[in-house]
Amino acid sequence: MTELIRDSYRYRELIWALALKELKVRYKRSVLGFMWALLNPAFMMLVLTLVFSTIMRFAIPHYAIFLLSVLLPWTFFAQALSYGAEAIVGNGDLIKKVAVPKLVFPMAALVSNVINLLLSLIPLALLVPIMRHPFYWTWLYLPVPMLALAIFTLGAIFFFAAANVFYRDVSHILQVVLSAWFYVTPIIYPLDAIPAKYQWIFKLNPIIYVINGFRLSVYYGQLPKAPSILASFVCAFISLLIGFALFKKYQNSFVFYV
Repeated sequence: MTELIRDSYRYRELIWALALKELKVRYKRSVLGFMWALLNPAFMMLVLTLVFSTIMRFAIPHYAIFLLSVLLPWTFFAQALSYGAEAIVGNGDLIKKVAVPKLVFPMAALVSNVINLLLSLIPLALLVPIMRHPFYWTWLYLPVPMLALAIFTLGAIFFFAAANVFYRDVSHILQVVLSAWFYVTPIIYPLDAIPAKYQWIFKLNPIIYVINGFRLSVYYGQLPKAPSILASFVCAFISLLIGFALFKKYQNSFVFYV
């Protein structure tokens, strides 16, 4: 873990440059460019709000804000993991030519999507007064769940980036896993909508604790309880420890498989 902190700081400028490059490539030849960081979650919110508050009729006041408060961090997680899984394979030519720590590439994938997440919070902030939902002071707490989410996501990126080097099916399987994971995570519905006898199963989902602070802060105007905050960071650091341990163990072999 000391290596991760040391090399992240030492190569911070390279990580930043790679992150900006990844964003530029992502929006290359796009007329709206970085505006898609704002428009994508807005469009997805409109579709899901129409389906679940109008057609399926979830009786949740200001459902769009209820949804977006967790949809944005989930979208960050899913996109960062998708891009991060390709971080080593996609930079294979560079890895063969330049002697830099391999961890800079997963880190760059994380940083680029953190930028996207920050941009995507703008439509949420605009939507709150439009829908006359209270703008709670607990928004100031958002950096805490963002940190837990970033740590959790980085661990997952390290894991899948390493696995994808040796088994290219991993990136395809990951998309299926993320699709299923989305529906077993209380994003489009509250956890209370699940029968009490089955809630313990959903509580085994680690990302629930990581993203819980977003909805509480934005929609309910509440701070998570101490056990919930602790659980979010425990899940985050377990993810990072497992992911980075696997990545570190096999990183010297990457050059032979990319």
